[in-house]
Amino acid sequence: MFTIEQIKEAHSKVKSGADFPLFIKDIKKLGVLSYEAFVADGHTDYYGENGYKTSSPAKYNDLIIAELSNMEQFKIDIKLHQQGKTDYARFCNDCAQSGIEKWIVNSVNMTCAYYDKVGEELLIEQIPK
Repeated sequence: MFTIEQIKEAHSKVKSGADFPLFIKDIKKLGVLSYEAFVADGHTDYYGENGYKTSSPAKYNDLIIAELSNMEQFKIDIKLHQQGKTDYARFCNDCAQSGIEKWIVNSVNMTCAYYDKVGEELLIEQIPK
């Protein structure tokens, strides 16, 4: 199965949100079926076949997730990130300010869904193939 080191290597090619689809294709080849990325500290849980799971450590000090979501601002922020105008750290801060607690990527269906603190799905996007 895949390792965090292999995922880190694939992620090292990502310079901005514009590189995200290629990253997903790369980790899909490793066997990653889905993953959950947590905005509060940047740790991620990766899932593979037969119940396989591995987790990355926290990437930064805890961010405070806003209690109320602000979808209008989040849609602006995500568009800027997807255009390569913000880096990952800025995007995570923007997510926290907009009340995004986590996102779940499904590499089989090529979707990315964003959730608030109560687990409500706020936005789901198709990842370009």
